[in-house]
Amino acid sequence: MVTATEIKLIPPDNLISIIPLIQQLNPSVPETTLKTRLEEMITQGYQCAGLYNDDQLVGICGLWIMTKFYVDKHIEPDNVFILPEYRRLGFGKQLLEWVYDYGLSQGCVASELNCYVSNETGNAFWEREGFAKIGYHYQKPLE
Repeated sequence: MVTATEIKLIPPDNLISIIPLIQQLNPSVPETTLKTRLEEMITQGYQCAGLYNDDQLVGICGLWIMTKFYVDKHIEPDNVFILPEYRRLGFGKQLLEWVYDYGLSQGCVASELNCYVSNETGNAFWEREGFAKIGYHYQKPLE
């Protein structure tokens, strides 16, 4: 396992640096749209942890901290992405351990996330991380 140089929260005024990685996750969404959405997400409490290797941003994990009736205060990893050349080196595990520790430091009692049903690799990863499938995520367009 390779050790990441640094994992830290990316300051809000530097979150634009995640756009190239977010584009790889969302290739059909125009860059301008991603930037506009990011600006709005920041006003809604969005945070992002950056995984750096030799000062290069090589991975990200968006974060939402919220409270819900059924789970209490929890941290939600969102849009977790590591550059392909850094996968399978243990970076993902390091990043998530940082996220869990950060969640605990913020008073969170659990971690929850969404993963597309079609993302078999992602689902297997989350299950190895100890996540259990507890429901379905539904979506209905309003337009």
